[in-house]
Amino acid sequence: MRIVFAGTPDFAVPSLRAAAKRNEVVAVYTQPDRRAGRGRGLAPSPVKRVAQELGIPVYQPENFRSAAARDELAALEPDLLVVVAYGLILPQSVLDIPVEGCWNVHASLLPRWRGAAPIQRAIQAADTRTGVCLMRMEKGLDTGPVLLSQAIDIRADETGGQLHDRLAELGAQVLADGLGLLRGGLRPQAQPQPESGVTYAHKLDKAEAKLDWNRPAIELANKVRAFNPWPMAEAVIGGERLRLHAAVAVPREQHAEPGTVLAAGRDGIDVACGEGSLRVRVLQRDGGKAITAADYLNGRRDLVIGG
Repeated sequence: MRIVFAGTPDFAVPSLRAAAKRNEVVAVYTQPDRRAGRGRGLAPSPVKRVAQELGIPVYQPENFRSAAARDELAALEPDLLVVVAYGLILPQSVLDIPVEGCWNVHASLLPRWRGAAPIQRAIQAADTRTGVCLMRMEKGLDTGPVLLSQAIDIRADETGGQLHDRLAELGAQVLADGLGLLRGGLRPQAQPQPESGVTYAHKLDKAEAKLDWNRPAIELANKVRAFNPWPMAEAVIGGERLRLHAAVAVPREQHAEPGTVLAAGRDGIDVACGEGSLRVRVLQRDGGKAITAADYLNGRRDLVIGG
């Protein structure tokens, strides 16, 4: 087969390696280099770096609105276009180019969590199960029929970063299974998505990271997990703005004003919420590194309990 692969972030890297195992990937499409780091220099995407390591030609169009960009893809004569977190919406004129169509690796059990941030939204919503779907792409947002899927349990203490890494590897496995079937002439059976149960995983916004102590503790604990490592939940505790790396909900009955520090010790800092309290276990001060609550308390002798 002649496979063209389109992807950009770390999540897509295992799938690229899986697709390239038989030297069938003739080109990689990824987003243009972006400015990053303190020096604000142009940095290649993770997918571009791996494609160069594998010796695969890289294309980086801003979009596919121009006929020239579409003609460039068509000239590669792809049998299949594999898309994994590419970051660009592909028009129908692009989806029609590959002989076998376009496949997408998506990190949820569709139709739940269509959209940009399915991993984090699943944790935030307290889902206990998620997975990966290999989907045949169509014009709608993650609306295409599902070819293959694999489900996994979400661990009780799992962060967005940890689940991201597990699903990235699972996505590569599902893609490899699909490619194996296609090579053998056994096209995966496309199953239309159910019309019920559709949810949308809206793109993460840094403004969402600020915790509202009026909300239930379990909701805040889920947000802390979901937003680690980005954008990282943040809150004011004892008058200081902190980034929260790890926290758990404590189902206790309390009548203190939300945001009040109820207790502080080796196990963490308990803060009153609208329901229950949040026990902060790992946190980060401005300009510092992540530390345990116990280490933080060594430098916060002024922290007032009950105030």
